[in-house]
Amino acid sequence: MQFSKPMIEIVYQIRRFVPAELKPAIKLANDDLFEELRLYFHAGANAVTKALIKELFTLAGDDWAARLQQEQAPMPAQKVKVYRGQTIFEEKKPQPEKSKEEIRRRVYRGQVIYG
Repeated sequence: MQFSKPMIEIVYQIRRFVPAELKPAIKLANDDLFEELRLYFHAGANAVTKALIKELFTLAGDDWAARLQQEQAPMPAQKVKVYRGQTIFEEKKPQPEKSKEEIRRRVYRGQVIYG
C-alpha cells in the first residue's frame, strides 16, 4: 500500500497514543498494520485513538473504512508481552474476586488497617 503524507502523520500520532506493548506492531513497514489497528479499535481504544484510526481508514479508501465497521468476533483472552523486541502471547488467568473486606484492608507501617 502507498501511504500519503497525511496517512504517515496519522500513523505517527496513533503510535504515540497506543500502549507500549502495541508500539512494535504500529509501523509503516508492518504488512498487517491495518489489521492490528482494526483489532485495537474494537478491543478498547480510547476516543482520541479511535478517531485517528477511523481517519486513517477513511484516507486509505472506502473498502478499508467498511472493514473497520465490521464487528470483530471476541478473541480468546490473551495477554501480550514484549520482551527485548519479541512479542509473546500468554493466556490470561482469571483473577479471583476479592471480598469487600480484602478490598478495604490496607497496610500502614506494617500493620493491617481495615477502613
